[in-house]
Amino acid sequence: MSALVAAALIAAAPPGFGECAACHALEPGRNTPAGPTLHAIVGRPVASLDGFDFSPALRRFAARNPRWTPALLDRFLADPETVVPGTEMGYIGLRDPARRRALIAWLTVPRRRN
Repeated sequence: MSALVAAALIAAAPPGFGECAACHALEPGRNTPAGPTLHAIVGRPVASLDGFDFSPALRRFAARNPRWTPALLDRFLADPETVVPGTEMGYIGLRDPARRRALIAWLTVPRRRN
């Protein structure tokens, strides 16, 4: 995915994604030091990407919650620390349910790889 396409995707993102973009990329395979890529997160196994060192807390969580479903993302994004105690994701949560639904719906849409 080109930098121009990535910038356009971020510009078209719903409110709330700007907070995600501070630590997460959208491009496939582009993990940042702070977070794994959000490309194709909906349906992806939790704590599964090669090249990113997931926290022990998230790996334990993945044993009980194998895939990121829209419902699981909704719970997690509302209050990450309550859902995954000990998470290293330093984010307080997206409290507005409508904004979370819009963000999750947007993340569900497949993105081009180029």
